Order: sequence, then C-alpha cells, then structure tokens
Amino acid sequence: MNLDDNAALIVIDVQQGFGDAVWGARNNPRAEENIERLLTAWTAAARPIVLVRHDSVSPGSPLGAGTAGNALQPFVAAVPHELLVTKDVNSAFYGDPDLAAWLGERGIRQIVVVGIQTNMCVETTARMGGNLGFDVIVPIDATHTFDLEGPAGIVLRADDLARATAVNLHGGGFARVVETDELVG
Repeated sequence: MNLDDNAALIVIDVQQGFGDAVWGARNNPRAEENIERLLTAWTAAARPIVLVRHDSVSPGSPLGAGTAGNALQPFVAAVPHELLVTKDVNSAFYGDPDLAAWLGERGIRQIVVVGIQTNMCVETTARMGGNLGFDVIVPIDATHTFDLEGPAGIVLRADDLARATAVNLHGGGFARVVETDELVG
C-alpha cells in the first residue's frame, strides 16, 4: 500500500490498565505485536508517531490519571514520538493538545489509527478523522476490544464487535480497513 511520506501513526490507549480483569474477555491476542511492528516501521521510515493516553475521570477506573494502569505499555512508552495527546473521552480529536490542528500545521492528511478498544476509541477517532477530511487507514489486526453487554443483557463478543467496526468504518466510508501486513509487508 502506498503511504504518504508523512502519514502519521496514531496509537490509541495502549495502556497498562487494559490488562485488568475488569474488562473481561478480549479478542486478537496479536494486536500488541502488530502495533509494535507498525511502530518499528514508522520509526525506521521517520514518519510521525502520535501516542494517545486515556486519562479516565471515572472513579475506580483502571485507566485513572495517576494510577499504574494509566501508564502506556512499555513497548509504546519507549518509542520516540512527536506528540502525546491526553483525553478523557473516546476521540483523540477531543484531546489535549488539539490533534487536528497539530496534523494540519504539519500538512499531514493521512493517518493510520491503531490501539485499544477497536469499537470505542479507535472507531470514534477514525470516524472523526474521516469526517474532518483525513485519509484514514485502520489496520484492524492492530486493535483489540472486549466483550460488551448492552441493553436487556445482550452481550456481543469482542470478535463480533471488531467485525462490526470494520464494516462501519470501511462500508461507511470513514476509513480503509486493512491488515498490518498491507502496511509493513
């Protein structure tokens, strides 16, 4: 796949707290491996890397600001990056500093969005990126999510949620959904 020379890799919420049992069953055990492959490729190509951290304001959250779970996973924290965005909502475009402004100031029009959770912060950031006119690419195998309970006790499995996200993003025209191998060979 042809990528812009300045395509930004946006790494969403790859934090220690997502290892907490409170989240339940997850999918895609290779997500972190694929994220690391992308980080390695972006570093080697000197493309911009943006890290995003969720600073939860919910009492008792494993992602609460100042808690051990709030920290980025070591393989992410160790990577040289151009920007760290902190947020307390789903979209990295509502974080601090202003991601859209930062990308615009650098003439970046193409973003690759990876991380946790597929159907939450990754999907929301990708949708907003598409709405803002960015060329968004989501390597779905560089994301993961957890089983989720909805109204009336309906539970959707993590794999089903990830497939729905892929269809929403790709079919809805928000992003191109690909596999990591298509980006790093």
